Amino acid sequence: QLVESGGGLVKTGDSLRLACAASGRTFKRYGLGWFRQAPGKDREFVATVDWIGSSIYYAESVQGRFTISRDENTLYLQMNSLKADDTAVYYCAAAGGRDSATSQSAYIHWGQGTQVTVSS
Repeated sequence: QLVESGGGLVKTGDSLRLACAASGRTFKRYGLGWFRQAPGKDREFVATVDWIGSSIYYAESVQGRFTISRDENTLYLQMNSLKADDTAVYYCAAAGGRDSATSQSAYIHWGQGTQVTVSS
Protein backbone atom coordinates (compact mmCIF):
# COMPACT_ATOMS: atom_id res chain seq x y z
CA GLN A 1 0.00 0.00 0.00
CA LEU A 2 1.18 3.52 -0.85
CA VAL A 3 0.23 6.58 1.19
CA GLU A 4 0.76 10.13 -0.08
CA SER A 5 1.15 13.21 2.07
CA GLY A 6 2.20 16.83 1.77
CA GLY A 7 -0.56 18.27 -0.35
CA GLY A 8 -2.25 21.55 0.47
CA LEU A 9 -3.33 25.00 -0.62
CA VAL A 10 -0.56 27.33 -1.78
CA LYS A 11 -0.15 30.43 -3.91
CA THR A 12 1.38 30.77 -7.36
CA GLY A 13 5.15 30.61 -7.12
CA ASP A 14 5.19 28.68 -3.85
CA SER A 15 6.74 25.27 -3.26
CA LEU A 16 5.45 21.99 -1.87
CA ARG A 17 7.06 18.64 -1.18
CA LEU A 18 4.96 15.54 -1.57
CA ALA A 19 5.92 12.25 0.03
CA CYS A 20 4.74 8.71 -0.64
CA ALA A 21 5.42 6.04 1.94
CA ALA A 22 5.02 2.32 1.59
CA SER A 23 2.87 0.56 4.13
CA GLY A 24 2.78 -3.17 4.67
CA ARG A 25 5.42 -3.99 2.08
CA THR A 26 8.50 -2.53 0.45
CA PHE A 27 8.72 -1.07 -3.03
CA LYS A 28 12.46 -0.40 -2.98
CA ARG A 29 13.12 -2.73 -5.92
CA TYR A 30 10.43 -1.20 -8.15
CA GLY A 31 10.16 1.78 -10.44
CA LEU A 32 8.00 4.53 -8.96
CA GLY A 33 6.07 7.41 -10.40
CA TRP A 34 3.93 10.43 -9.75
CA PHE A 35 0.75 11.14 -11.68
CA ARG A 36 -1.92 13.80 -11.32
CA GLN A 37 -5.54 14.36 -12.21
CA ALA A 38 -7.01 17.82 -12.55
CA PRO A 39 -10.76 18.44 -12.32
CA GLY A 40 -12.48 17.30 -15.49
CA LYS A 41 -9.30 15.88 -16.98
CA ASP A 42 -7.72 12.47 -17.36
CA ARG A 43 -4.96 11.38 -15.04
CA GLU A 44 -1.57 12.27 -16.51
CA PHE A 45 2.07 11.38 -16.00
CA VAL A 46 4.24 13.75 -13.95
CA ALA A 47 7.55 12.05 -13.11
CA THR A 48 9.13 8.65 -12.73
CA VAL A 49 12.29 7.12 -11.27
CA ASP A 50 13.75 3.63 -11.54
CA TRP A 51 14.59 1.45 -8.57
CA ILE A 52 18.12 2.80 -8.07
CA GLY A 53 17.31 6.42 -8.88
CA SER A 54 19.41 6.66 -12.02
CA SER A 55 16.75 6.83 -14.74
CA ILE A 56 14.38 9.78 -14.30
CA TYR A 57 11.82 11.31 -16.64
CA TYR A 58 9.49 14.27 -16.32
CA ALA A 59 6.47 15.53 -18.14
CA GLU A 60 7.35 18.54 -20.23
CA SER A 61 4.93 20.68 -18.23
CA VAL A 62 6.90 20.18 -15.00
CA GLN A 63 10.45 19.86 -16.35
CA GLY A 64 12.77 22.23 -14.51
CA ARG A 65 10.28 22.91 -11.71
CA PHE A 66 9.64 19.48 -10.16
CA THR A 67 12.19 17.01 -8.83
CA ILE A 68 11.49 13.36 -8.11
CA SER A 69 13.65 11.46 -5.65
CA ARG A 70 13.52 8.37 -3.50
CA ASP A 71 15.17 6.75 -0.57
CA GLU A 72 14.72 3.22 0.68
CA ASN A 73 11.23 3.72 2.01
CA THR A 74 9.80 6.93 0.57
CA LEU A 75 9.20 8.60 -2.78
CA TYR A 76 9.30 12.39 -2.96
CA LEU A 77 8.18 15.10 -5.35
CA GLN A 78 9.64 18.54 -4.77
CA MET A 79 7.46 21.06 -6.57
CA ASN A 80 8.76 24.58 -7.06
CA SER A 81 7.38 27.61 -8.89
CA LEU A 82 3.89 26.21 -8.68
CA LYS A 83 1.27 27.40 -11.13
CA ALA A 84 -2.52 27.31 -11.10
CA ASP A 85 -2.33 24.60 -13.79
CA ASP A 86 -0.57 22.34 -11.27
CA THR A 87 -3.80 22.10 -9.27
CA ALA A 88 -4.74 18.42 -9.16
CA VAL A 89 -4.91 15.30 -7.07
CA TYR A 90 -1.43 13.81 -7.07
CA TYR A 91 -0.97 10.04 -6.98
CA CYS A 92 2.12 7.95 -6.42
CA ALA A 93 2.38 4.53 -7.98
CA ALA A 94 4.66 1.51 -8.05
CA ALA A 95 5.44 -0.19 -11.34
CA GLY A 96 5.51 -3.92 -11.97
CA GLY A 97 9.26 -3.86 -12.61
CA ARG A 98 12.46 -2.05 -11.71
CA ASP A 99 12.47 0.45 -14.57
CA SER A 100 11.02 3.93 -14.67
CA ALA A 101 7.87 4.19 -16.77
CA THR A 102 5.78 7.02 -18.16
CA SER A 103 2.73 4.92 -19.03
CA GLN A 104 0.05 4.31 -16.43
CA SER A 105 -0.35 0.77 -17.68
CA ALA A 106 3.07 -0.10 -16.24
CA TYR A 107 1.90 0.60 -12.70
CA ILE A 108 0.28 -1.92 -10.42
CA HIS A 109 0.01 -0.27 -7.02
CA TRP A 110 -1.51 3.16 -6.50
CA GLY A 111 -1.92 5.50 -3.57
CA GLN A 112 -5.15 7.23 -2.65
CA GLY A 113 -3.95 10.65 -3.77
CA THR A 114 -3.27 14.01 -2.14
CA GLN A 115 -4.83 17.29 -3.20
CA VAL A 116 -2.65 20.15 -4.37
CA THR A 117 -4.38 23.46 -4.96
CA VAL A 118 -2.51 26.46 -6.32
CA SER A 119 -4.33 29.77 -6.12
CA SER A 120 -3.45 32.59 -8.48
